[in-house]
Amino acid sequence: MIEGEGGFRLLVDSGPDFRNQMLNCGLSHVHAVLYTHPHSDHIGGLDELRAINRVIETPLPLLAAPDVLEELRLRYAYAFAPWKGPEFYRPVFDEHVVQPGETVTFPGLTARIFEQRHGRITSLGVRCGNFAYSTDVETLSDESLSLLEGVQTWIVDCFQYEPHPAHAWLERVLEWRERLGAGHVILTHMGPEMDYQTLRQTLPAGVEPAYDGMVLDLQD
Repeated sequence: MIEGEGGFRLLVDSGPDFRNQMLNCGLSHVHAVLYTHPHSDHIGGLDELRAINRVIETPLPLLAAPDVLEELRLRYAYAFAPWKGPEFYRPVFDEHVVQPGETVTFPGLTARIFEQRHGRITSLGVRCGNFAYSTDVETLSDESLSLLEGVQTWIVDCFQYEPHPAHAWLERVLEWRERLGAGHVILTHMGPEMDYQTLRQTLPAGVEPAYDGMVLDLQD
């Protein structure tokens, strides 16, 4: 989740444990959701968004690429049926198509969308000021890397130590960091071999593993 000035909250994906994540962090609502790609570990909590509707009392803006929206409508057809209101017995969305290269503006938050290669599919990354978030990425084009230049804090996929066909691995992430000059890199989407304590002891300065409930206070 990315929170901008004034408290606007952009949720990036909703995994199967989304409800528990919100409760554990003491959060009751978000203002919009961006889906990066349609894999189940990133969309499995979509039904829980009905609780967000009840708090904000309006359809929730949902942003996704065209193919992702199509997949969401297929898997969660009931959530995208015409809403007759006023009750929110199921999720209700205000759908918005986004494409790589677009800039999306919210109150107090500007998000630049960029393309990522994730195995056989494309996922979306997002940059907000000097912060960027790149889950589920194996390859970044020169265009996407150019968009990331100057980023100061970058949360990025790092599944394992060895090369992987769909996820970035440690050596690749460190190469990207050197190219971009990113001062603070946080590894996410780590596989079982990526032991937290071992990584804390062995990663170079400025690189660290993420953990559940991690909060970053960023000044643009």
